[in-house]
Amino acid sequence: MRALAGALTACAAATALAGCGGSSSGSKPAAPNANDAKATTSATSTPARTPANTPAGTPGLPLAGRTIVIDPGHNPGNFRHSREINQKVDIGTGRKECDTTGTSTDADYTEAAFTLDVSHRLRDLLKAQGAKVLLTHDADRPFGPCIDERARTGNAARADAVVSVHADGSATGNRGFHVIVPARVNSGAADTAKIVGPSRELGEDIARHFARATGTAPANYLGAGTGLDVRDDLGGLNLSTVPKVFVECGNMRDPKDAALLSNAAWRQKAARGIADGIGTYLKG
Repeated sequence: MRALAGALTACAAATALAGCGGSSSGSKPAAPNANDAKATTSATSTPARTPANTPAGTPGLPLAGRTIVIDPGHNPGNFRHSREINQKVDIGTGRKECDTTGTSTDADYTEAAFTLDVSHRLRDLLKAQGAKVLLTHDADRPFGPCIDERARTGNAARADAVVSVHADGSATGNRGFHVIVPARVNSGAADTAKIVGPSRELGEDIARHFARATGTAPANYLGAGTGLDVRDDLGGLNLSTVPKVFVECGNMRDPKDAALLSNAAWRQKAARGIADGIGTYLKG
């Protein structure tokens, strides 16, 4: 495992950002946001195309031959399908709701819109480096997928890395990003023994580069300033057989963090930080 202390300490003095996302608040679709006016990609627009002449797996590019799965947290249509997403699925350690609506800012910019936008930006950055990139969904289905299906997508692709993009719905004043990594779990259908170490390395690399790219600090409300949080209650991690982390880019319920998350230029920096972290991990 690789140390985070140096880079995160350097970024701790920067403006703090926000944490975790699994809140079920924010059941409305995203409202138009003034800061999105110059966005190159938004959750409601046509996804940006991969840069010309950079097909997945292009020899000579740094991530050629690598497969990366991006998991945009939640689905913009979930709020219309509460019955379906409230159905519980097996996560190894128990049963949990298929999915949730996610959270939102006070201005009704939803987590689902945020995660899809960042995921599009991240996809384009990774494909430009030659990687094969798959999304667990692209708002191309009415709701979901459920958390167990999200895990199966990464497993079936035999992905070199899977990143689930989220934003938190914590209390006002709680700021700073964090990366959730899997705990050691061996229960029912879950066995994370083989992915705990690699996922930790992936999480550390992403945390370091995310701090550098965005100028934001690790969460001030969990992780003891490391930017990492170990959890055993997330089906997307428990059921994964390939290295996987959740990136909680900021706290949508804090006004200062919400202003960053709602800004298209900042979202591009967030995508860059995640991409750089993935690249560092895959290059060893």
